[in-house]
Amino acid sequence: MITVGLTGSIGMGKSTTAAMFAEAGVPVYDADAEVAALYAKGGGAVAPLEAAFPGVVKDGAVDREALRQRVLGDPEAIQRLNRVVHPLLGASREAFFKRARERGADMVVLDIPLLFETGGEGRMDAVVVVSAPAEVQRERVLARPGWTAERLDAILAQQLHDSEKRARAHFVIDTGRGLDAAREQVREVIATLRARGAPALEAQGEPQHG
Repeated sequence: MITVGLTGSIGMGKSTTAAMFAEAGVPVYDADAEVAALYAKGGGAVAPLEAAFPGVVKDGAVDREALRQRVLGDPEAIQRLNRVVHPLLGASREAFFKRARERGADMVVLDIPLLFETGGEGRMDAVVVVSAPAEVQRERVLARPGWTAERLDAILAQQLHDSEKRARAHFVIDTGRGLDAAREQVREVIATLRARGAPALEAQGEPQHG
């Protein structure tokens, strides 16, 4: 089973691209959705995060904005957060792989926003980076409720630059050309991966652009 890491900076269209893989029949693990479930009322991360960061739980669920404020710009706090969340996510990934194997899937996609930043690319057979022109990215993010240029810049400062992600990818999907073009690029990536198989990708040089 080919394991594909899907990543990209904020506002690049990664979630939309992940949905396109799912539409094509490839099982997709959504790390953000799993985190949301862990933070929700009754979620596995609620009690340990309240213990690690007293006051971040409100009405039985983790207040993500309060937690973000507690860890922003604090490497030690981020490490403390990761020590709580990463083992829980690991368990959910194992359950996802088990379901995919039972379905007979030949490929799975792991949608992980900070794939490179956490060193997760080494566990993937191939990495797909979702990208778009910088001006498109900013326009998309700043159109979201509550977002400001300052907040966006603070997030980007914590992430690997888009150009570096593109350079380290096996494939780059450009969402700046519209949905139909992105969907065609997704189909091409799936076909190429199935034709080559995972081992052939290890020696691949420049990333392919759809």
